[in-house]
Amino acid sequence: MRKATVHRLPMSHPGDVSALARLIDQGRVRADEIVAVLGKTEGNGGVNDFTRGYLAQSLLLLLSRHLDVDPEQLARRIPCVFSGGTEGVLSPHYLVFCRREGDAAEDRVAAASPASGDRGLAVGTAFSEPLPPEALGRRAQIDSVAAAVRCALVDAGIDDPTDVHFVQVKSPCVTAARASEAASRGKTVRATDSGRSMAYARAAGALGVAIALGEIDRDAVTEDALLSQFELYSSRASISSGVEVDCNEVIVLGNARGWAGPLRVAHRAMNDALDIGAIHGVLGELGVDAAPQVSTTDAERLACVLVKCEPDRCGAVRSHRHTMLDDTDINAQRHIRGAVGGLIAGVLGDPRIFVSGGAEHQGPDGGGLIAVVAAC
Repeated sequence: MRKATVHRLPMSHPGDVSALARLIDQGRVRADEIVAVLGKTEGNGGVNDFTRGYLAQSLLLLLSRHLDVDPEQLARRIPCVFSGGTEGVLSPHYLVFCRREGDAAEDRVAAASPASGDRGLAVGTAFSEPLPPEALGRRAQIDSVAAAVRCALVDAGIDDPTDVHFVQVKSPCVTAARASEAASRGKTVRATDSGRSMAYARAAGALGVAIALGEIDRDAVTEDALLSQFELYSSRASISSGVEVDCNEVIVLGNARGWAGPLRVAHRAMNDALDIGAIHGVLGELGVDAAPQVSTTDAERLACVLVKCEPDRCGAVRSHRHTMLDDTDINAQRHIRGAVGGLIAGVLGDPRIFVSGGAEHQGPDGGGLIAVVAAC
């Protein structure tokens, strides 16, 4: 049987991978068992947020030294997906997902256990082929993401898509240089504005996940639906877009047979930025009490908390006007990350939360989703 572990590690700056280096040196983490890294950096979360690439570069250089493999090769084997923006109380951190293949002795012990039929945390990854800029936010990207997610399900050994609780995708975005390169080949991009391009890429990624998981029929999705028909969404997709990647990188988390260990993952849709009930609901499913705040003992059981959120496009939260979309000083995504991050951190008593904005077609419009991995 396979076993997944998750290590939640701090950073003193965006290139700080010393915590992982110590775990490897101590023998607590084997570099060859690391299959994915997901994290929050303290950048602006925009196109020019180079903290994401800085952390990815630092991690790949560290692993390259231990595995004797070129960083460029590792970049095609280990998804390093980072989201910028740690507004408010959010703490910069990264999550290292490891996967160990069980030996014969471990399999015999697991088979003899009364709980051997239980599903354990399963982790799968995949990469699509590189995408040209003209494919982003279009059918080509939707299909590319859907195919990559299906490959990640196979990698995780998940036969039933309903066993999946969280899918992280990192997609490319269009920059001025990439748009110009496409134009030189006689191609046009979906949006020349880089921020709008990121939104289209996230939308296409989300609907690609929804198709792969059977949440939406492919025939129901058209390119015109992107950033328009928000009733179409995935309740389990978390999509980021950035200049630091050229393909779709996928990480799938689920609960599946054939996986041992105490970790489980659960998720809930968040209907709006104040949906504290969804937070309590997902914690309750994992046997964690939060009345009103998670206890110190239960907090130690939490391996990671993953959130997507979005300012409501109607300009109001529960019928009360908000100003996030009209603030020309602070980007709306920075507002929502700080607000939702503070809400969830207050329940958890812990600011180490992966909170990513830009939740187009990822959970209910104006809301998003929350997924938690915990020891059960």
